[in-house]
Amino acid sequence: MERGVAANVWRLRATGGHRDRRHSPPREDCDRDMVGKKRGGPRRLALSEARGASLVLLYLLALRALVHVSHRRLLSHPPAAGPRDFSAPRARGYLDNITAIGPRPAGSPENEVVAVNYLLEQIRTIERESTGAHKISVNVQRPTGSFSIDFLGGFTSYYANITNVVVKLEPRNGAEHAVLSNCHFDSVPNTPGASDDAVSCAVMLEILNTLSKSSEPLQHAVIFLFNGAEENILQASHGFITQHEWAKSIRAFINLEAAGVGGRELVFQTGPENPWLVQAYVVAAKHPFASVVAQEVFQSGIIPADTDFRIYRDFGNIPGIDLAFIENGYIYHTEYDTSDRILTDSIQRAGDNILAVLKYLATSEKLAKSFEYRHGNVVFFDVLGLFVLAYPARVGTIMNYITAVIAFFYLSKKVIQPKTRAVHNLKKFFTAFGLTLISWICTLVTVIIVAVFVSVIGRSLSWYTYFYVSVFLYGTSAAANLILVHTLAKKFFYKNMNEQYLGDLFFDASLMIWSIALAVITQIGLCSAFICTLWVAFPLLTKLVIHKELSQKGATMKFVTMYMLGMFVPYVYMMYLSWTVFEMFTPIMGRSGSEILPDVVLAGFIVVMTTILSSYFINFIYLVKSTKTTLVTLTAVFVVTLILVCSGIFFPYSSDAANPRPKRVFLQHMSRRFHDLDGNVVKSDSGIWINGFDYNGMSHITPHVPEINDTIRTPCEEQAPFCGFPWILPVHFMFRKNWYLPAPEIILRSPIHFKVLSRELMPQNSIKLTFEASGPSHMSLYVRPHEGSTLSTWSLGNGVPVPSLGGDYFVFYSHGLQATPWHFWVELTAPEKHSDGIVSLAIAAHYFFGEDQKSPQLHALLERFPNWTFPSGWSCTYDLFVF
Repeated sequence: MERGVAANVWRLRATGGHRDRRHSPPREDCDRDMVGKKRGGPRRLALSEARGASLVLLYLLALRALVHVSHRRLLSHPPAAGPRDFSAPRARGYLDNITAIGPRPAGSPENEVVAVNYLLEQIRTIERESTGAHKISVNVQRPTGSFSIDFLGGFTSYYANITNVVVKLEPRNGAEHAVLSNCHFDSVPNTPGASDDAVSCAVMLEILNTLSKSSEPLQHAVIFLFNGAEENILQASHGFITQHEWAKSIRAFINLEAAGVGGRELVFQTGPENPWLVQAYVVAAKHPFASVVAQEVFQSGIIPADTDFRIYRDFGNIPGIDLAFIENGYIYHTEYDTSDRILTDSIQRAGDNILAVLKYLATSEKLAKSFEYRHGNVVFFDVLGLFVLAYPARVGTIMNYITAVIAFFYLSKKVIQPKTRAVHNLKKFFTAFGLTLISWICTLVTVIIVAVFVSVIGRSLSWYTYFYVSVFLYGTSAAANLILVHTLAKKFFYKNMNEQYLGDLFFDASLMIWSIALAVITQIGLCSAFICTLWVAFPLLTKLVIHKELSQKGATMKFVTMYMLGMFVPYVYMMYLSWTVFEMFTPIMGRSGSEILPDVVLAGFIVVMTTILSSYFINFIYLVKSTKTTLVTLTAVFVVTLILVCSGIFFPYSSDAANPRPKRVFLQHMSRRFHDLDGNVVKSDSGIWINGFDYNGMSHITPHVPEINDTIRTPCEEQAPFCGFPWILPVHFMFRKNWYLPAPEIILRSPIHFKVLSRELMPQNSIKLTFEASGPSHMSLYVRPHEGSTLSTWSLGNGVPVPSLGGDYFVFYSHGLQATPWHFWVELTAPEKHSDGIVSLAIAAHYFFGEDQKSPQLHALLERFPNWTFPSGWSCTYDLFVF
C-alpha cells in the first residue's frame, strides 16, 4: 500500500479512471469517490498550504523573471557594426538632426522644406559615396488625391500637394521588380516625433547608406519612401502607391512605425495571405519579435490606430510586413518623444533586422513572383525573442483539431469507463466543469464591480504610473475569488471526497475547457488558436507522464516538480505574451477617450490572465489541507491596496523627467459662426474647447485651473453636424465629455475663405452644389443632409459618400505648400418643398503651426497647466451654412 502512494496521485480511483490493478477496489457499501477517507484506502498527496502556495508563487516569479530577461536581453549591447554593417551611431546622428527641426506637421515649412532638404542632402551624400555596384535615383513627389476609409467610423480624405521623398536603389542594369521600405518624417503638432517616426527614417537612411556601399549586387530594386503626411491619416502613402510610376514595380513592402518610444520593434501585421513573407522574416531577422496575436488584435479594431500598411494592402494590393516600436507608449505623441529617449541599442537592433530582411527580399526569387505564393494565412510567433515559429494556417488547423480530438478521446475514455459508472462519472465531471466556469464568471463579475466602484469614486487610472497597483488591486482580488469559490465547494459540496480524486477531476475539467476553446477558436478561423493548443497538448502530455510509478521517497516533491516542468512551456509563453499585451495596452488607456472605463478594461485583462494562469493550478486547492492563510493574505493585500487607492495616494500621472506619465489634454481656441439659409449669422461665439484624453476628464486639472470644471461642460448643438464642434477627426464618439471656456474672439492673419461657386438643378430632382475653400493646411468638412434629402454623390473619394458614426459625413482635408484653392461638389436628392434647406454644411480650419497657432489667451492658459500634463493647443474656426 505504501508503494502505491505516488502512483495514486492522479488516478481516478472510483469514477472509472484507470485503476491500479495491484490494489483491491474499495468496499461496495461506500462511495468510491470517498476512498481516501476510508481506513486502508490510498494515502493522500501530502501537500501543505504553505508549501503549495509558496511553490506556485516561486514558480510564477521565476517564469516572470525569465520573461523579463528575455524582453531585455536583445537590447543589451548588440555587436559593434563593421564597415559594411548597419551603424546605429550614424543613424542616431540622422535622428538627432531630424528631431532638431522641431514639430513637423504636414503643410508646415519645417516639414515641407527643412525636413525635405535635410533628407535630400543626406541622400545626395550617400549617392556620392556609393560604390559602382548600384544606381541611386531620387524623386520628390507632391501628389493630390482623395480616398475613403472605414477607420474611426468611416470618413473621406482629400490631400493636395503633399510631399514624398522617394529613393530607388537598384542594380546598374536596372530591375523590373522592387521591395518598398516606408517611413514618415512628419509628426503630430507640438511634438518632436522621434519615435513616430523620425527614428524609422533615420534607420532607413543608414540602411540606404549601407546597401549603397556594398559591392554585392542586388537582384531587385529597393525603394525607400520617406513620406511626409502619414499623420494626416495615411495620405502620403496613398499618393505614392496610386500615382507614382515606381509603385507599379513593387511586389512587397516593409512598413516602419511606432506605438511607443524605443524598445523592440514588433511585427504585428503581415500579408495578406503571403506566408513566404513571414518565412523571409523568420530566416533573415537577427532579433525576431513577432506575433500573430498582435495582428489579430490590431486588425479587430480594438486599438484606435492604423498604419500605411492598410493603404498598401487595400489600394496597392501589395503584401507586406508591418512593424512598430511598442515600449513606453506613455510618451508616444507627446513632447517627451525626443531622440535621447531612444536607446542606441534599439536603433542597432531595428537596423540589423530591417537591413537583413530587405537584403533577403531584394535577392529572393520569390519577390518577382510574389502573387504565385499567395495562398492562405500563416501562424507565427517568437519564442522569448530567440527564434520565430511559423507555419501555414491550414497546417495549424489540422494540428489544432488533432490535438482537440486526442484530448476529447482521452477525457471520454476516462469518464465512460467502466460503463456501469458512466452516468455517475459524467455527473461528477460536468459538475466540476460547471463549477470551474462559475468560478471564472464570479471572479470576473466581482473584479469588474471593484473596477467600476474605483471609477465612480474618481480614482480611475491609479495604476497608470504604478502598474503594480493594478496587480495588487485586481490580481489579488481575482486570485482570492477563484480560491474562495473552490474552497467553499471543497468544504461544503465535496466534503468527504478524496483530495487526489478531486485534483484529478478539476485538472480534467480545465483540460476540457481548453479543448472546447481550441475547437471553437479554430473553427472561427483565428490563427491565435495555437495558444489553446499549447494549453491542451502540454498539460495532457504532463498528465500521461506523471501517471507512471514514482518511488515512495520524495514522491510529493517529485510529483510537484514534474508537474511544474510539464507546464513550463504554456506558462512561460503565456506570461511572455501577457507582458507584451500589457506593455502595449496599459499606455493606450491614457489616450482611449472619455467613454471607456480604463479600470474595467485593465481589470478584465487581469482577470483573463489570472484565470488562464490558474487553469491547471485550481486542482492544488483540492490537494492542500487548507487555503485559509493564502486567502487571508490575498484579501489583506487587496483591502490595503483598495484603501490606499480610495485615499488617492496613487496619483495617476507623473512628471518624472526620466520616466514621465503625462495626462494628455487638447485645447482649441475656436471661433464659431452659424449661418441661416440666407447667409446671415444667427449665432456666434468664441472660447477654448477642451478635451481630456482619458476617463478622468478634468477632475485632476481643476485644482490648478479652477475655471475648468463641470460648470462649463459643453452642450451639443443638435442642429449642427458633429454637435457644432471642430473635430479634426471623427472621434466624437470617443470624447463625449468636453469643456468650453469662454474667451475673446481670435484674430487670424490668414482666415479661411469659403464660398459657393454654383447651384445646378440636375435630373431626377437632384441639386449639385459646387464650393471653393482656401485656408490653413488642415481643414475638416462636415455634411448633414436634412430630413428627406440624401447625399447621393460627390467629387471626393470614389464618388460614393461614406457616412461616419452618427450619420453625418466627414471629410479630412490637408495640403502642402503652394496649394491651389480646394474645389469640390456635392449632389443631393431633395423633396420638392424644402423651405428650411436641404443640407447643413460646416467647415473647420485648424492652425497647427505658424503665427496663427496660439492666441495670447490660449498660450496663457497652457502655461497654467501642471507639469504632469501634456496640453496640446491650437486655434481653429467653425462655420456652419445651410443650403
